[in-house]
Amino acid sequence: MTDAEIAKDTSHADSHDVKLTPFTIFRYTYSVILLIFSIVLVVALMFTGNTKLASDVSPWAALFVCIAAVVWLSMIEGQQASLVGLPPVDPELYKDTHPVTYLNAATAFLGDNLDRYLMGRQFMVLLVVFIINLCGAPSSGDADVLGMPGWLKTIFLDVGLGMIIFTCQLGQLTTQVNASHCMLDFINNYFALFTLYVAMTIEFSGVMHSSYLIQNILSVLSGKPIQTNEEPKTGLTFAFFWGRVLMSLAILGFSLAVIVAALFQGKTMMVVKYPGVPNGASIFLFFFLCSIVGMLEGMQIAFFAVAKLPANERGTSLFGRKTCDLLFKGNGQNLPGFMIGRQLTVVASFFIVASITSMNIQPGSGDNIFGVSDGAQAFLNLGFHAAVVTTIIASITWQLAASAFPIAFLNNPVTYILLCFALFLEWTGLCAGAWVLARIMKKALKYEYDEVYVGTPEERAANNHADKDFADDAGKLYGGGFRGHAVGSHDALDGPIESKDAIDEEAVETA
Repeated sequence: MTDAEIAKDTSHADSHDVKLTPFTIFRYTYSVILLIFSIVLVVALMFTGNTKLASDVSPWAALFVCIAAVVWLSMIEGQQASLVGLPPVDPELYKDTHPVTYLNAATAFLGDNLDRYLMGRQFMVLLVVFIINLCGAPSSGDADVLGMPGWLKTIFLDVGLGMIIFTCQLGQLTTQVNASHCMLDFINNYFALFTLYVAMTIEFSGVMHSSYLIQNILSVLSGKPIQTNEEPKTGLTFAFFWGRVLMSLAILGFSLAVIVAALFQGKTMMVVKYPGVPNGASIFLFFFLCSIVGMLEGMQIAFFAVAKLPANERGTSLFGRKTCDLLFKGNGQNLPGFMIGRQLTVVASFFIVASITSMNIQPGSGDNIFGVSDGAQAFLNLGFHAAVVTTIIASITWQLAASAFPIAFLNNPVTYILLCFALFLEWTGLCAGAWVLARIMKKALKYEYDEVYVGTPEERAANNHADKDFADDAGKLYGGGFRGHAVGSHDALDGPIESKDAIDEEAVETA
């Protein structure tokens, strides 16, 4: 490559900067104030011994583990945005300017490694969120810090708004905002490469392999073959793969049995934090929240899938049409709002699920679940079993189902209700401060927008480096077109996305 080809194009330096208005500034200000209060609240809970890890180990241990978990979560969330967006781009365009990004890409885009990464990454998100919950969430319903009045305590501690804002802004949205447009800079470090290897190691372990059985079943039911970049498995490879599927089914079954038994016996943190809730109601609440999370996980897949379809093919029922009309109103302006509101709802559900499933058993007390050893009980207390169940039952299964049957998801009236709720949450601006943090992070780490390095899709095509085309995503975790946006293009975090109808109309007008 010549120096001219790898030189920065500063004309794109502000391509995705948010235009400030009085209302935007107001939302940013009050959201940042809420974040600061939430940080103070979480730290105060730790140093008054009101979180599980702080009381069991020490406040300083809780603080340092929480910081490490939030930092790692931010990398996990941001890395996904980068790795699902970069596959179409010719790696030669960034091989010299971003050598570690090139290493990430060379590993992730080999064969079906991107699928493996996404599978392992999904489990990592749940496990890290559960660890954050152990570190920073109140461990009992009577936790009282900062002398807060009852109504404020109910909102920030009992409902968990403090932990939701803390985790969403610091651990998720900030890096998602930057990584969606600074893909090349964001993963140009060995921390990202380490995270990629950890995710792929988790997938290789086979813990999540029962998801592949679900993937195959849905492929048969939908009549859509699973797209793969590798040869069919044979011999020992075939046996090793399906052996891990059977192992994963056993782990999933045991983990689910642990959760149900613990809830029936009142051996979870649910009894401590919400003592008035009956054990039977806790079990119902667990499966109800898993369904809500699953719907939200599937909705993002279905929405991006139908965005590529003409309007008359998107919904075949009353609620399907209402959902599409609301989602693509004003040429798609509500799609980014849904993505943000969805994040808030999912994180809130994760923290409640963590409270429901976290074990309240002290190893050595003789009350271990199923009579397991003290070491095994201590391991279960970390939430590993809950992360397995939630990842497979409440996340991956629904994503795969939505990829195979996107129209069915749209026609579900619950989809419309959850879309309205997510849009309301985004409208409140609770996490708008993430854009402020993203701007600070971008300046501090000297990130540049991707088009500064590799140009827009049109510029790459004009320079004989056109983006690659990909086969249908059916059956993938990023199915239905949810592989991110074209590098250097407009996307959901900018605002309205150009719909299929608008593209077709423009083509007709220019023909």
